[in-house]
Amino acid sequence: MAVKEVDLPVVGMSCTRCAANVERVLQKKVDGVESARVNFAAETAHIAYDPKKVGLPAIAEAVKEAGFSLVLPESKRHAEIPVVGMTCTRCAANVERVLLKKAPGVEKAAVNFASETLSVDYDPSIIDLEQMAKVVHEAGFDLVLPSGQDDQEADPETLARQAELAAQRRYFWTGVALTLPLFLVHIGHALGLLGPWAMSPWYGWCAFALATPVQFYTGWGFYEGGWKSVKAGAANMDVLVAMGASAAYFYSVAALLFPGLGPQLYFETSAMIITLIKLGKLLEAKAKGQAGAAIRKLMDLAPKKARILQDDGTELEIPAGSVKRDQTVMVRPGESIPVDGVVVGGVSSVDESLMTGESIPVDKADGDKVFGATINQQGLLKIRAIGVGSDTALSQIIRLVRQAQGSKAPIQRLADSVAAVFVPSIILIALATLAAWWIHSGLFVPAMVRMTAVLVIACPCALGLATPTAIMVGTGRGATMGILFRNSEALETAHKIKTVMFDKTGTITQGKPRLTDTYYLGKGGTETLALAAAAENASEHPIAKAVVQGARDQGITPAELTGFESFTGFGIKANVQGKTIVVGRPDWLDELGLSSDQAKAKADELSAQGKTVILAAVDGELCGVFAVSDEEKPGAAQVVAQLKSMDITPVMLTGDNQKAAEAIARQVGIERVIAEVLPETKEQAIRGEQNKGNLVAMVGDGINDAPALARADLGIAIGSGADVAMEASDVTLVGNEISGVPRSIALSKATMRTIKQNLFWAFFYNVLLVPLAAGAAQGFMWLPTVIRELHPAMAAGAMAFSSVTVVLNSLRLAKRRI
Repeated sequence: MAVKEVDLPVVGMSCTRCAANVERVLQKKVDGVESARVNFAAETAHIAYDPKKVGLPAIAEAVKEAGFSLVLPESKRHAEIPVVGMTCTRCAANVERVLLKKAPGVEKAAVNFASETLSVDYDPSIIDLEQMAKVVHEAGFDLVLPSGQDDQEADPETLARQAELAAQRRYFWTGVALTLPLFLVHIGHALGLLGPWAMSPWYGWCAFALATPVQFYTGWGFYEGGWKSVKAGAANMDVLVAMGASAAYFYSVAALLFPGLGPQLYFETSAMIITLIKLGKLLEAKAKGQAGAAIRKLMDLAPKKARILQDDGTELEIPAGSVKRDQTVMVRPGESIPVDGVVVGGVSSVDESLMTGESIPVDKADGDKVFGATINQQGLLKIRAIGVGSDTALSQIIRLVRQAQGSKAPIQRLADSVAAVFVPSIILIALATLAAWWIHSGLFVPAMVRMTAVLVIACPCALGLATPTAIMVGTGRGATMGILFRNSEALETAHKIKTVMFDKTGTITQGKPRLTDTYYLGKGGTETLALAAAAENASEHPIAKAVVQGARDQGITPAELTGFESFTGFGIKANVQGKTIVVGRPDWLDELGLSSDQAKAKADELSAQGKTVILAAVDGELCGVFAVSDEEKPGAAQVVAQLKSMDITPVMLTGDNQKAAEAIARQVGIERVIAEVLPETKEQAIRGEQNKGNLVAMVGDGINDAPALARADLGIAIGSGADVAMEASDVTLVGNEISGVPRSIALSKATMRTIKQNLFWAFFYNVLLVPLAAGAAQGFMWLPTVIRELHPAMAAGAMAFSSVTVVLNSLRLAKRRI
């Protein structure tokens, strides 16, 4: 690997002598550093080093020992990169292998043959994308690196795919033009429609002239791919095709040169093998393109232009990717919103079906959030940009879908294990077929024909496409429904879930509780509510917001805090106007010695009504009892009923009090309630359910749900909730509805059913047709001759058909009702 150059910030220098010291340490004490120049004014170091000898962490450590610090770049990056030139799953395995073995700095590499995408984790201080592309190119494939251009017409991935598809069409139609005359003469002679000239030497040379371009132009990719795979140490499908077609072609050349070998030539066989397999590859490529249609549809929905409002009140149209944060964007009725933002002017309704899967438009006014690529329907909207470019929700969705499609599902391990030994095994079976029939009949030509049929019928492509194509379609379908799977493992796990645990606030309920009751104790009065609202104003909890809003509805403006402390799951303490305020759960205040029989009686009364109760104490004296109430989400009861019909047990898991939780649970049809739990005990509750042998899904939206989401076998986050909840989850439901919970499980079941169908077809195909091609049905005279004497050309057609069938079966997912 060549010398690598980097520019890194240096911290701790106070003069030019410090800069000289850093240079001296790097050049004299660090083996592998070729040169170092430190700019004291810019506080940066330009370092040239050999990554084979030393890495950036060791360089930084040497600088640290000298009393300074290097600010290293991030140590790990993830990238999704298109790959071109692969013909089967063994090619994908070869790309993975060469990157892991020959590219220092690559920590993880997974190639999805169906989507033709490399998912790679790497250390940018050791290797970059260009160096990875060079390693992959030497193995016979190419990475399509990003160009950094926003113009979709200049997208290098699209151009590369189009160029490759155009070349494949050219090869195929050349094969058709040259093979068709050979095929017609072969059929005509077999049916006795042609004269003796069809077997004459001059026709043999004509057949040679037609078949040779097919062999070495249309079929050159098989030779090239086969050689590269053998050189890389893992034979692929190209080896089988090249061997099969070559056996027929080169025998025919020998028979043409040496007539004593026999009158029968097989030029039409070799040409038909190559042309039919090229046809299969074309159909497969088009079908795979449809499998990725969902993500392209999402990308196409992103608006290309935006109109920004300038300081002088005029509008200026610019590329959507050029909009800056906090700029004001104007969106007219019928237009797509180009950025994520907040409405700062106008009233309208917006079609958010792209993001949520719900077709009913959502009303928008000042302060409401909107998403890029959704459609403004009625009024003119002024939107302050918050998420622009790659920070929009749509970009994040596309990134998440690509990540899921590029990952490997656990069920794919079986197919990968079989594919690893499949090609060598088929070659051995083909050679054994040749030997057995040659010895049995004493005739070489029929034995060679059977060997050729075995080689070309046994392509493992259907096996390799079975899982990734279904995953691609399933995750893409999920994205259009507002269900985002983080990886394919989550998609596979969902169908096995037996228990779904729901958080209450913001998940089962609207998450916008209202202050419904205020009860004052002793000298307490509206001043208690004012002080409690001032304290809660620093909290983001929905109950805190309800108290603050309730105070404002009574004309009370919260005062400024001088101190604030939050106790997650319990409550808060604050200093307001020189007074110490404690607001929180009744049991917590009881532990603090702030309780009374009067307060307990009122709290019990309100809790029995299904309301959440909090107490407020001022300067150590209990002064108020407040109750808030939250309504269940529309459709929550239907979601629970759907889960029960799927033989899944719904459970409410909440930090709220038992009575309030049970009241909401009764309304939506949940029988089992685990209430008054802290974030860590939520995690313990899930662990307890898992210990019973059940796979558990957790549905939540808050920061306090993150440990439970991470612990669950399947974490499902409500997309409108906290970012940390979504980061800890396996599935994100875009929007604020839980209808995606049963739909995500149903989608998982449909996807897994499709994968199993694909794998069965792929295995059944090879188990049945390989022995058939080897002549195992020869003794069953009641079978048609076309089956007993399986021609290599028919074997090639069957092979192509198997791969296309698997992909088409996966595509059915896109239209299946879920």
